[in-house]
Amino acid sequence: MPHLGAAFNLARWLTGNTTDAEDVVQDAYLRAFRYLDAFRGDNFRVWLLTIVRNSFLDWLKDNRSGRLVFQPAPVESDWIDPTPGAEAMLLERVDSETLAILMARLPAEYREVLILREIEDMSYKDIAEVTGIPAGTVMSRLSRARLALRKAWIANEKTP
Repeated sequence: MPHLGAAFNLARWLTGNTTDAEDVVQDAYLRAFRYLDAFRGDNFRVWLLTIVRNSFLDWLKDNRSGRLVFQPAPVESDWIDPTPGAEAMLLERVDSETLAILMARLPAEYREVLILREIEDMSYKDIAEVTGIPAGTVMSRLSRARLALRKAWIANEKTP
């Protein structure tokens, strides 16, 4: 199953939990297999993540009545470097949890481009293709997402 990790990662961040992400990815892969003969592009990953996104939007209509309700994604243990001491591990875990919470608070359209760019390392062109928006809009959303995340991080640090 090519690009399963990227598909699941995007779905988990969009749905906010593992169970719903599994449903979205399963639906996306069924659609991809059904329409595999229609694939005419150069980048299968972009095509698949577009299907994942569209499956999420359909899932959202069916399950959330159009409301975007997201929960922070669980912090994965492989994000933590296994070599640091206990204090460094604790601080890194707190930072990862804080980042997950702050990202979950971002508007969905900001979080989506941020995940595709920073975590999935996709180009602006590929993100534009996945999301169906112009590359200029991708760049402006990404800029706004980074700024909003930076402001939220600073505000969070000031909170006792």
